[in-house]
Amino acid sequence: MAISEGGLLTDQIRCQVWPRLLNVSVEQLPPAAGPELRVGNKDYQQVLLDVRRSLRRFPPGMPLSEREDLQEQLIDIILQVLSQNPQLHYYQGYHDIVVTFLLVVGSRLATVLVDKLSTHHLRDFMDPTMDNTKHILNYLMPIIELVNPSLYDFMQRAEVGTIFALSWLITWFGHVLSDFPQVVRLYDFFLACHPLMPIYFAAVIVLHREEEVLECECDMASVHHLLSKIPQDLPYEILISRAGDLFVQFPPSELSREAVVQLQTQRTAASTFKDFELASTQQHPDTVLRRRFRDSVQGDHGAKSVLTKPRSNRLMKLAVMGLTVAIGAAALAVVKSALDWAPKFELQIFP
Repeated sequence: MAISEGGLLTDQIRCQVWPRLLNVSVEQLPPAAGPELRVGNKDYQQVLLDVRRSLRRFPPGMPLSEREDLQEQLIDIILQVLSQNPQLHYYQGYHDIVVTFLLVVGSRLATVLVDKLSTHHLRDFMDPTMDNTKHILNYLMPIIELVNPSLYDFMQRAEVGTIFALSWLITWFGHVLSDFPQVVRLYDFFLACHPLMPIYFAAVIVLHREEEVLECECDMASVHHLLSKIPQDLPYEILISRAGDLFVQFPPSELSREAVVQLQTQRTAASTFKDFELASTQQHPDTVLRRRFRDSVQGDHGAKSVLTKPRSNRLMKLAVMGLTVAIGAAALAVVKSALDWAPKFELQIFP
């Protein structure tokens, strides 16, 4: 449902499904944080400033008192997750992701979901430096080059780089999209997929805007200015479907060499899937899903492009290849997909 057209449809369904996608128990949620959490906290002042600037992330027309209460809860969620994970470092834009969870599932459930997300999908963004974040951004241009070489060449001549997509990536587009239903629709998709899926979605946005880009002056300032502003009327369902197609057609394992050439690094968020390697030894993959995966692979033999394959078959492959840490079913297939993407990191086990 999260990958298919329309996503999970309602916040009520998301409250049930998002925890399952992240393998989070809802049986014993943590108590609300106390005021002592803020005393002497090294991140408190920066978090406070960012949250105060987050007015546009709350529904228009929300009563002031309600919004202020939610902002206080937002601060507490962030500080609680950081205090429980001292290896994580706060970054500006993190609050844009956390507020989405707060508005959808409430503060107590949001705390445990964000905790899991921060130690897995968002882990690279929370390093002391931006090295791993830059490395993930370096997957953007190889995708564009494979799909549209002429657009890639133009962007290379303009020397625009990838920094225009930084806020897209580190906020899961929450900072740049004004339509909240579209934001949570994307979160449905990202939570059900591989940690690198946001960079594939960034690529399809650039590819979708090919004509606009090529009409620009071929210089960094012009192209960066155009791409840094995302149109609010994009055909999101089409782009989500295309991002899924590109992930299946050009999996991270095929892009890792190009990305590593641009930036050497020690580990990235996709390496959090390495805990699949340990988890899979204790789990029994679901027979039905394994059979469906095997049947879909057998049915894919031939020269047809993945972009022309039936949608149902594409969704099955995408679901199996992109399962998050929640699913034990077909774990061996997912482990293989996750570990193959960056052989340099095979000996790294995420803390």
